[in-house]
Amino acid sequence: MFMEDYIKMNKTFKIYMYPHSKNDPFANILLPVKFEPEGNYASESFFKKTLDNSHFLTNDPSKADLFYLPFSIARLRHDPRVGIKGIQDFIKDYIFNVSHKYPYWNRTAGADHFYVSCHSISRIAFKKAEKIKLNAIQVVCSSNYFLSAYVPHKDASLPQIWPRVQDDPPNITSSERKTLAFFAGAINSPVRQKLVETWRNDTLISVHSGRVHTSYEEALQNSKFCLHVKGFEVNTARIGDALHHGCVPVIIANHYDLPFADILNWKSFSIIVATLDIPFLQRILTSISSDEYTKLHKNVLEVRKHFRWHVIPVDYDAFYMVMYELWLRRSSIRVPLS
Repeated sequence: MFMEDYIKMNKTFKIYMYPHSKNDPFANILLPVKFEPEGNYASESFFKKTLDNSHFLTNDPSKADLFYLPFSIARLRHDPRVGIKGIQDFIKDYIFNVSHKYPYWNRTAGADHFYVSCHSISRIAFKKAEKIKLNAIQVVCSSNYFLSAYVPHKDASLPQIWPRVQDDPPNITSSERKTLAFFAGAINSPVRQKLVETWRNDTLISVHSGRVHTSYEEALQNSKFCLHVKGFEVNTARIGDALHHGCVPVIIANHYDLPFADILNWKSFSIIVATLDIPFLQRILTSISSDEYTKLHKNVLEVRKHFRWHVIPVDYDAFYMVMYELWLRRSSIRVPLS
């Protein structure tokens, strides 16, 4: 079914991106960047930049399956003219302008519209534009359905992926790794606090408060399991880090829609642990047999391609996976243009 849909999506799926002039005072927020995006929120920029050069875009809105709202939450957050305090007003004004200049938003109250954001501030960005949250498709890294901002099934989870060089790290194909499990990061949540308190002196599970003093990359490559633990927000780049280095992810975050969950069978290449089971983490991981781990590790190597951005997209990479998630959510009701 996936392959049939994927082929059909590639041939027929069309998106209309609201146009903006290079002379727009907020062109830096609304248009794709020309340089390579960097940092925690690169997925947001990579998607926009890749879509802008793809065959999925159409200049004819009558042929569009979905309409893309191209504002960047990350750039709004860091633009001194807007900042955290001004994002809600900017979004409200943007939707007002779009709905008065074009007829498309008003046909469905935004149900055939979407935006993409990797910055967690997006969960409060739409308090003055509720119809985006309620109706539009939100493709976000902060896919925590415990919060009211994210609506499961309507919205989609975007993986937070650091920009990567194309060369693979060494030894990713080897399942012979010395450390049972690894985590390093800021202790900015009760879940991480519990993890560190429980396992900081363990000889098999290596957890660190803050940065490690040795190579972070080597720690990932030498670990069988890499822990993705909810911090201030549920989204971190650790899943992408783990997969990039051939390490089996362990997800410790309740109420979290995993990226590409409509497509990938996460149980085949990761371990999901309830936060209440942190005290039993070592027992859970050591109970996994050698054969079971080999299968998990083999599947990690298979799914790595889905968590990688390319300047020119490659079949089944992160861009195409997001497009497929959008394809699944396109409206089956087409409202004809008057």
